[in-house]
Amino acid sequence: MSDPSLYTYESPLVGWEGGEPLSDEPIKDGPNAKSLPNSSPTHPSEAYNTFTSPISNDTRGGFDIHVYYVSSVPSELQFARGLHTRIRREFPELRIYRMFDEPVGPHPVGMFEVNVFDPKQFGAFVGWLVLNRGPLTALVHPNTGDDLRDHTQLATWMGQPYPLQLGALRAVLHKRRASQIAMAGNY
Repeated sequence: MSDPSLYTYESPLVGWEGGEPLSDEPIKDGPNAKSLPNSSPTHPSEAYNTFTSPISNDTRGGFDIHVYYVSSVPSELQFARGLHTRIRREFPELRIYRMFDEPVGPHPVGMFEVNVFDPKQFGAFVGWLVLNRGPLTALVHPNTGDDLRDHTQLATWMGQPYPLQLGALRAVLHKRRASQIAMAGNY
């Protein structure tokens, strides 16, 4: 996890100031009883169609989902292999990487990665994974261009979280920045 005080946060109401006051009186009857009444929708949120900035809407994919397993536990390894195959068959439109039985990057145990490219894929796949991940843990994180924050403060876990090797992630990011600086110097 990450210390939230390391970051600044824009008000969630930016762009929504000055609207009519919302009622705090719950609806009394019907299927919506006990819920709060919302304003009448004029159009669905654009977040149904594209990821909210600064989440990537390009070929990188908006979210990475890392599915973790302990390869030295035969039942976990077998389940992970089956899940990997099932995902490749049921969600062929997603980008699915090979299984890494050993730690790689900041990931402390075996894992495979799945990328989703739009909110509909995210909703379908993450909802499916909640029910089908079995004994495995999954890290879900956005791709905003801030890899450290994406893997920590903006990450969501399904199952028991694993401590990420953030030193390894920082080393990769440092190496990437050095390479970019060197490339810029060649022009």
